[in-house]
Amino acid sequence: MIPIKDLNPKGTAFVFPGQGSQTVGMGRDLAEAFPAARAVFQEADTTLEFALSDVMWNGPAETLDDTVNTQPALLAHSLAAIEVFKQEFPDFRPAFLAGHSLGELSALTAGGVLPAATAMRLVRRRGELMKRAGELNPGGMAAILNLDIPALEGICESASSGEETVQVANDNSPGQVVISGAKPAVQRAMELAKAAGARRVIPLAVSIAAHSKLMEIIQDEWNQTVLDAGLRDSTIPLIGNVEAAVISSGGDLSIDIQRQMQSRVRWTETIVAARQQGVNTFIEVGTGNVLLGLIKRIAPDATGIPLGTPADFAAIR
Repeated sequence: MIPIKDLNPKGTAFVFPGQGSQTVGMGRDLAEAFPAARAVFQEADTTLEFALSDVMWNGPAETLDDTVNTQPALLAHSLAAIEVFKQEFPDFRPAFLAGHSLGELSALTAGGVLPAATAMRLVRRRGELMKRAGELNPGGMAAILNLDIPALEGICESASSGEETVQVANDNSPGQVVISGAKPAVQRAMELAKAAGARRVIPLAVSIAAHSKLMEIIQDEWNQTVLDAGLRDSTIPLIGNVEAAVISSGGDLSIDIQRQMQSRVRWTETIVAARQQGVNTFIEVGTGNVLLGLIKRIAPDATGIPLGTPADFAAIR
């Protein structure tokens, strides 16, 4: 692993994971090793008025996987890692921030756009609203391997009919794309994708059609929740999910977070944009290394560093 002292901050971006990275035990060893991390988890428990840290560290997995818990759990672990990093390496400031879906809220919190407690309440509310949308307007999602975006856009258009729509939800990396929408439309798109030569078509075990028009049912309430949070300008430029463009003003970040609910996560384009800005090192802050795996497919020559455990911190000293 490359020591932090050998990294160029101007060529480094912090990236923050989204749903799917959670695992029982996440963050426990960080809290045990660093008082700064422990304080973050304690604040999360106090803010949410229940023991989120106990769910993170002890499960059960079904409780942690409930989106109302998953989202604040991922935020808490990322913020705990950020606090430890600031304590260990106070002079290092990355050039850019980016996060995948929920991770974008972790990124903007790391950039000082929101106080941690406000972000925790916002993310918890995001999970509640998305869960409600899945109950009132259930849908489906599927991962499609080895078809490019133009082909999948055409397939989604062909599979959509009337109120039954499906769309590209996550452009994760070349050859790994997730579609989302009404279950019948998703099923039709899956069949069309198989016929078009997809290597694998994998239905996801979810009822929440994230990043699709099925989220429209909670969009107004989400917009108001974001506006009430009062996003400030970011101290570090952030590459947003919706346009894969560099943004830093509180107003632009607010719009991006609102639009994200029904829009595609342009992760491939986000990493390409970072590379075009001179980034050659990506540090994944928080749980796991899912994003580093995607980044390796997008930019094989980039350096990836995980940052979520005491061992990770020891490796970069």
